[in-house]
Amino acid sequence: MMEDASMYIPTLGDMRAARARITPHIHVTPVLTSRMLDELSGARLFFKCENFQKAGAFKARGAANAVFGLSDPQAAKGVATHSSGNHGTCLSYAAKQRRIPCTVVMPRTAPQAKKDAVIGYGGRVVECEPSTSSREAVFADVVAETGAEFVHPYNDYRVIAGQATCSAELIEQVEGLDAVIAPIGGGGMVSGTCLTLAGLAPHTKIYAAEPEQADDAYRSFKAGHIIADDAPNTVADGLKVPLKELTWHFVQKHVIDILTASEQEIVDAMKLIWKRLKIVMEPSSAVPLATILKNPEIFAGKRVGVIITGGNVDLDKLPWN
Repeated sequence: MMEDASMYIPTLGDMRAARARITPHIHVTPVLTSRMLDELSGARLFFKCENFQKAGAFKARGAANAVFGLSDPQAAKGVATHSSGNHGTCLSYAAKQRRIPCTVVMPRTAPQAKKDAVIGYGGRVVECEPSTSSREAVFADVVAETGAEFVHPYNDYRVIAGQATCSAELIEQVEGLDAVIAPIGGGGMVSGTCLTLAGLAPHTKIYAAEPEQADDAYRSFKAGHIIADDAPNTVADGLKVPLKELTWHFVQKHVIDILTASEQEIVDAMKLIWKRLKIVMEPSSAVPLATILKNPEIFAGKRVGVIITGGNVDLDKLPWN
């Protein structure tokens, strides 16, 4: 095991090893199309539906790769992370598959449904105050107490290699993609997409999509260095976290552009996907379609892979209610 999983840059070989490792524990997710959405966008859109993934999100891939890559002595001590959403749930899922302990530090203000999801997979929730300082202090205590392996939600080569398996499936399912677009928060999925496509489909352009109200990746991309917001506010709650060193490496090297969408554009795109594809997906997953519809000239006539990252939405708090 590498001493620091946030320093090593994963390779195509790591993606292939991850794919072999996680195959028994994840779904190969379907690709859906819609003639209506093609007509609206002026492009051919292929939606890679990670909302049908184990635990309801693409993050099951990276979590499973990290968990099943551990040596038996380290695995016995368990894994730990800090997460208010899908990563905590997915890490708990993967830990349950390996029958090892998982502890997730979550803000006390996180939705009860998200805490229940972690607990439902056998994970332990330890609450902290909704601040970076509290989260870090509580998490340090958890690791000191358990000796658990820290699996960062995205700044971890094992996680990125796992997420990279999504676009490896996509380019096997759909030939000749001109572009792939994914939502960006911390950049784990986008980095995995860069890793795979740069090696296996170098002519496919990579775009990232971000809310205007949480556009730190967009501003980082334009400035040429990481800009981190402390507490952005957006309906796309999975995209509030900043880039880190490892994900920034991939973004600055391989992403063509980062496109942004307003809150209303995100909600409108989410409604469209629910209505036209007949699937449940979360607001973060609607950001790519929102940016495609906002920038038709970029994608006109192109074959575009659109990664729908997850489907864990609170049905009692839908953004259009």
